[in-house]
Amino acid sequence: MRRLEASDLRSLNILKHYRTIRKSTSKMNCLQEADLELLIYFDCLDHFTRNDYKIGVLAYSWDNKRWNRLLKEGWISVWRKRNHTTQKFHIYKTSFKCRQMITRMYKMLLDEEEIPLIKKPKTYSERALSLAIKKINYE
Repeated sequence: MRRLEASDLRSLNILKHYRTIRKSTSKMNCLQEADLELLIYFDCLDHFTRNDYKIGVLAYSWDNKRWNRLLKEGWISVWRKRNHTTQKFHIYKTSFKCRQMITRMYKMLLDEEEIPLIKKPKTYSERALSLAIKKINYE
C-alpha cells in the first residue's frame, strides 16, 4: 500500500473548506468549535481515559465544564467502568452520534456530501456562513 504524502492531500483539496465545515457542523450540533475539534481528537484515539482528555485540552481555551457537558450530552460514553481492583479508571469512547457527525464531516471535506445550510440565520456571522456554504455547495 502506498503511503500518503503532503502533495496527495493537497491535490485532494481536503482542507480547502475545513473552516466552513467546522463552523457549520458546530452550529448544527450546538457544540463549541473547541469541543468539536476535541471530539475529532478522541475519535482518532478510539478509546481514551480522563488523563487523555487532560492532555487533549491543553491546546484549547479553558472550560471547566467541558468534560461533564460532553458526557451528559452523549458525545462520549463509558466503554469500560472501573471496578476499584483491577481497572483503576473508566475507559471512554466517542458515542455513535459523535462518530456519525465526524463521518459526515469527512464526507463533506471529500465533497461526497453537501454542507447543510443554516435555517433562518439570525446574526451577521450566520448569514455570512450561510452564503459561504451556498457558494461551496454550488461550485
